[in-house]
Amino acid sequence: MTRIIIVVVAYLIGSIPFGYLIVRRKIGADIRQTGSGGTGATNVSRRAGNAAGVLTLLLDAAKGSVAVLIAKTFAGDDWVIAAAAITALVGHIFPVWLGFRGGKGVATGVGIFLVLAPLALLCAGVVFVAIVALTRYVSLGSITAAILIPVFVWLQTVFVLPVFDLRPLLTAAIVGAALIVFAHRGNIKRLVSRTESQI
Repeated sequence: MTRIIIVVVAYLIGSIPFGYLIVRRKIGADIRQTGSGGTGATNVSRRAGNAAGVLTLLLDAAKGSVAVLIAKTFAGDDWVIAAAAITALVGHIFPVWLGFRGGKGVATGVGIFLVLAPLALLCAGVVFVAIVALTRYVSLGSITAAILIPVFVWLQTVFVLPVFDLRPLLTAAIVGAALIVFAHRGNIKRLVSRTESQI
């Protein structure tokens, strides 16, 4: 029962729509009616300014970290921690409070892997920055970094920080990457058709 509660709490924490609330508070608008329709930091920045975007980024990352830290504190089971990580990400992308229409999961994923695999996250972050700097496509950087997270998680645990059982962490990385790529499906179509917005 405790494990189920932890997973449900992780989903509810992940589903807090900070971007939506910040834009609603600042300019009285529904962020879902702007740009990509997501509640994440990039869309918030375009609608309500860079300060609002940065605040959204920090809060979305924080909720990912908090969800995982709660699981680590009260469960101590690697599979429960992995499940909490996944459900926090699901909560962000499919929040119950907004009709299951949320953000793309990148910032929340950053918060999650900041706790679970910081070196892997750092490597993915370098890839993200490089791609965005070269192409000016935030979405392309996000998708590529997400796809590479499982690879970097594997490399981290094999060569740097060995763990007793890699399966839970790698499962969280693979499922998390799949969720983020799925959430970017509209961006992928626009990238292919060369209609995606650049920064």
